[in-house]
Amino acid sequence: CLKGKVWDVVVDLRKGSSTFLKVYTIELSEENQKSFLIPEGFAHCFQTLTSDCELLYFHTADYFAEAEGGIDALDPNLAINWPKPITERSIRDSNHTILTNEFLGLEY
Repeated sequence: CLKGKVWDVVVDLRKGSSTFLKVYTIELSEENQKSFLIPEGFAHCFQTLTSDCELLYFHTADYFAEAEGGIDALDPNLAINWPKPITERSIRDSNHTILTNEFLGLEY
């Protein structure tokens, strides 16, 4: 996080993983200068905690729109403990579905 402060969240979606569907959270800010690696097979989302944030991402591959997907960050099955009430979401994020029992994970 180059500027501001965010609550960053990752969820393990890897099929057969011992931490399947576990949630990990961390606060990233320009003050604490923390960063972390999100392995392939994890979902990622964040909540801004300040009004003006800048984040820097590095990816393992070029963007490929057809491979993009998502899950609902408000999915009760994940029980993410957001530090602030969710007051705004993009149309794209609002249209993600919750996980069902049929979801067994991603192959990696």
